Amino acid sequence: MRVEGIVKSMTEQTHRLVVLAGPTAVGKGTVEAKLFEDHPEIWLSVSATTRDPRPGEVDGVNYFFMTEQEFLDKEARGEFLETAVVHGVHHYGTPAAPVKEHLAAGIPSMLEIDVQGVHKVRERAAEVGLNPIFVFLAPPSFEELVARLKGRGTETEEQQQRRLTTARHELELQNEFDIVIVNDEVERVAEQLWSVFEQAMGKTA
Repeated sequence: MRVEGIVKSMTEQTHRLVVLAGPTAVGKGTVEAKLFEDHPEIWLSVSATTRDPRPGEVDGVNYFFMTEQEFLDKEARGEFLETAVVHGVHHYGTPAAPVKEHLAAGIPSMLEIDVQGVHKVRERAAEVGLNPIFVFLAPPSFEELVARLKGRGTETEEQQQRRLTTARHELELQNEFDIVIVNDEVERVAEQLWSVFEQAMGKTA
């Protein structure tokens, strides 16, 4: 279905997409795991990609896998909320149609993306008929973020410094978001994030 048709058929849509972003090592995965455990009804947006599936990955569950030409055709028709080329090789993007379909069905829906992607979503949202709530997950302090990143032990010193440089820039942009949640205690943060979903679904004032 063309995005234009989706927009026309859902002009009365009031439920809002929750867009979550935050710097590296802030703990998005941990918070999301708790959130989904408590609220399994939440749907997490599935990205499209032109890379090949890895062992165990399922089309439509992990990613929407497609050829480069299929991706480019959809991009040309405006069917993505945002797109990016990763490592100069593979295309990634957020299809708009599944997001709108889940929201129209009354399902709490979330997109997790980096800050650069947030800017693209913000630019495209109105055009495809969405009015997202943008949430920034912040660390208690930059020093705590450094400690969490180093504590993971999954990157070299050079990679850590590169990630921290990006994180410092992203933290400077948090005031552009509708809501900022400090990740200091997982259960509290998950509860606070769920309250955002209730707002997005029109269940709270």
